[in-house]
Amino acid sequence: MTTTKQFPTIEEYIKAYPTNVQSILGQIRQIIHDAAPDATETISYQIPTFKLNGQDLIYVAAWKEHIAMYPVPAGTDAFEKELSPYIGGKGTVRFPLNRPMPFNLVEWIVQARLKQIYKK
Repeated sequence: MTTTKQFPTIEEYIKAYPTNVQSILGQIRQIIHDAAPDATETISYQIPTFKLNGQDLIYVAAWKEHIAMYPVPAGTDAFEKELSPYIGGKGTVRFPLNRPMPFNLVEWIVQARLKQIYKK
């Protein structure tokens, strides 16, 4: 489900989706906050955005058939191989809703983004 509706908060964004998608978005949100407790939440480009130290940490969007996350940094060969089925474009992954959500990869993406931000 994509929409042009403006959401004031991530909570409102999540509530606009079916229960199964709400659950996935909630778990992704928790993974982000567990890894980056100081991250702030906002809506940017009409999708949930998590910021850290004034920088965009990660964007998450629910679509009709997948959950997208961006940006996705390059990583080790092992994770590149694991991510390859989900690559949806430069710096984007698309996790299909008809398959189990690979939360371990979500966590890796967030951790890799944290490393990028802290290197700057």
